[in-house]
Amino acid sequence: MAQVLIVDDEADLVWGVRYALLDEGYEVAAAYNGGDALALAREHRPDVIVLDIIMPGLDGIELCHELRRDAGLGSIPILFLSTRGAVADRIRGLDEGGDDYLGKPFDLAELKARIRALLRRSEGAHRDVVVENSKFLMVGPLRLDLGAKSLEVQGAPVSVTPAEFALLAFMLAHPGEVFSARQLLSQVWGYPPGTSDPGLVRWHVKNLRAKIEEDPANPIFIRTVPRYGYILDRRLNEITH
Repeated sequence: MAQVLIVDDEADLVWGVRYALLDEGYEVAAAYNGGDALALAREHRPDVIVLDIIMPGLDGIELCHELRRDAGLGSIPILFLSTRGAVADRIRGLDEGGDDYLGKPFDLAELKARIRALLRRSEGAHRDVVVENSKFLMVGPLRLDLGAKSLEVQGAPVSVTPAEFALLAFMLAHPGEVFSARQLLSQVWGYPPGTSDPGLVRWHVKNLRAKIEEDPANPIFIRTVPRYGYILDRRLNEITH
């Protein structure tokens, strides 16, 4: 049974979300500040964290940063909650390693759909990103270790979020194919149609380019095909068994 940790200083919101998720059969833990949430995460290691950005003390961005630095907690999917329209907060959340965001107020059915998608991804539902009998995907200076879920660029380790790792692995495994944002939401992260924002793809691509490209403004690995989506040039891809 999957465990969800809800972190928000709004007690009424936590109460409503908690009971909605209990009805779905999840185990649910709750914290009302970042410090307590970090302690709960270390004690129980939840499968998904639903995290408010704006909180007193240790806020959601700082908590996400601490979680991503922890080897035992760094791969837990994080869904940020933010005030609808607070674009800057959402950008900061994704930059710090968040996997998804949902604006307040939100529909509980949409929250449940997002959580299901994050759980499917973390459970390894999308195994088509792994090339049969291969442990590594390599292209140019990029070396992706599928077992250790790690990335090296020119031999140096580079920290990527779980969402970024899944995206890069998928693109390396499908060279020469163009994927729209909605296709990537579905095929990489498992979102059902209409349950996530295509802008999420744009920000994950932007953050990934900043880590793997020599010139992120002129990418050579994951390129944009105007009006269609994203592609990894087939000529760059060399899959090593």
